[in-house]
Amino acid sequence: MSEALTLPAEARERAGKGASRELRRQGRVPAVIYGGNEEPTVIHVEEKELRRQLGTGHFMNSVVSIELGGASLRTLPKDVAFHPVTDRPLHVDFLRIAADHKVHVDVPVVFTNEEASPGLKRGGVLNVVRHELELVCDPESIPAEIEIDVTGLEVGASIHISHVALPAGSASAITDRDFTIATIVAPSALKSEEGDTSKEG
Repeated sequence: MSEALTLPAEARERAGKGASRELRRQGRVPAVIYGGNEEPTVIHVEEKELRRQLGTGHFMNSVVSIELGGASLRTLPKDVAFHPVTDRPLHVDFLRIAADHKVHVDVPVVFTNEEASPGLKRGGVLNVVRHELELVCDPESIPAEIEIDVTGLEVGASIHISHVALPAGSASAITDRDFTIATIVAPSALKSEEGDTSKEG
């Protein structure tokens, strides 16, 4: 499961571009918390700590407790704007999480036991259609990743969402079709060789 993160914050007295620029000069990143049928809360967080949490690789699918004025607000990061040249975080949007509220998250997919797939051992290629799955989860049980075992799969095999055992408290956000996550395809080199031989014959 993704670990919960804690991010200290301070309330922003002033909004607007000038105030945001001033905050960034002080090593702070402007942010907003919205949702939960409440007015948006404008805050700022320390850039260094935000960068550290972004570096964990699972910031966007973790519950982040924002410590603000002695209170702790449970949120889910929804968007981080980065500077196009320096890659500095410029602004963050957080979604307020209510106690009984399920959250939509994109969770990375990890494939395991590739050495136990006959199709891959014979030179087949794992063609990943979806690197992330859109899930609806309880905030307490957001998985850090979804493991998919490819043991025994041959060239031509497809992995659909129906083949994946999602952890308790999680469900696919897409429910109207059994979508493909990955396929094992023949290597293009083999295909072109087959094409060449057919021309000769």
